Parts: sequence; structure tokens; C-alpha cells
Amino acid sequence: MNIIICPGMHERELTESFISGCLNLNSDSLTTNKSVNILVYPQQGVLTISPLHILQFLHNCLGDKLESPVIFISFSAGVVGAMLAAHSWQLLGGKVTAFIAIDGWGVPLWGDFPIHRMSHDYFTHWSSSLLGSGKYNFYAQPAVEHLSIWRSPQTIQGFAVKPTEEFYPKSDRISAAEFIHLLLRQYESK
Repeated sequence: MNIIICPGMHERELTESFISGCLNLNSDSLTTNKSVNILVYPQQGVLTISPLHILQFLHNCLGDKLESPVIFISFSAGVVGAMLAAHSWQLLGGKVTAFIAIDGWGVPLWGDFPIHRMSHDYFTHWSSSLLGSGKYNFYAQPAVEHLSIWRSPQTIQGFAVKPTEEFYPKSDRISAAEFIHLLLRQYESK
């Protein structure tokens, strides 16, 4: 399983914190026995929204292994470039297993691959869903600052929701990191 991380316009340390707080590969709860290849898109600034540069990075990392499944995890401005890169990768014959958009407020999400939105508050969750939402999404409750959900997802509590239901599970809280782990476990067999 390949996971491509597409950060936003922020310090690299926040992405490193996200990876250590959420994608700790020493944790048995992330994967069973499959190897996980984490690819972190290295560009900063305006290049975080460039689908061409993201696609080139993905091609450089995976070469001609288009059949190798890719899960996109993107944050903030990085959601813009990542969404278009995911579509381009798929048009080239690549396999996009899932797309996770974290705080991609105002970014339309569409595709014939599973899409999940994660938001730092209910307003962002609600207003972003008007531009497309996935089958299973997350929002922080209580609300947190925008960068907090990326910096330390393991500490952010909230609710996993389906678009047709207000809360799912209705009474259970989950951390942002746990939500991502649930998704990755669901998709690791595909």
C-alpha cells in the first residue's frame, strides 16, 4: 500500500508531527502484515497546489507501477493539487484506492474512488460537504484550530459521520488518528 502525503502551505515540522502522531508504522493498529510505503510530497509554497508536480513526484517514486494502489492524504491547500493529481493518476491507468482530504475547505471533491473529508470544526464539515463529501467523514468536536488537526491528529477528538446521518457512531467519540487508521485498515486489502 502506498500512501502519498500532500501537505499544505506550512512548516515541514507539522507534516513530520502528523506522520509520527498518525501513521506510526510501529503500531499494530495501522496495518496487519502488508508493507506500507509513505511518500511525502516535498514541495512547499505554491507548489503544494500543483497537480503536475505532485503527479511527477508520484511517477518518480512509483515509476511504471500504476497497478500499485495509492491512498492520498492531503491537507488544506494541498487538497487542491492532490485531488487533480489523483484524477490524473487514475486517467494514466493508476489505481487510486482512496482520497482523504483534511480541512480542504472550499475544495470540490469528486471522483470514482472513495473520498473522505476531515474537518477541524462542524462549520467546515457542513459547508465543505456542499462541494462533495465522502461516504464516511470526520469533524472535530470541540472545534480546534486549523493546523491542530494536522499537527497532532492523535489528540483531536470528534465524530465520524455519514452524509445521511448526523452522527455515526452516534454516541462514540473517536480521534482523528483513529479515524484515519480505520480507513487505512479498510483499504489495505484492496
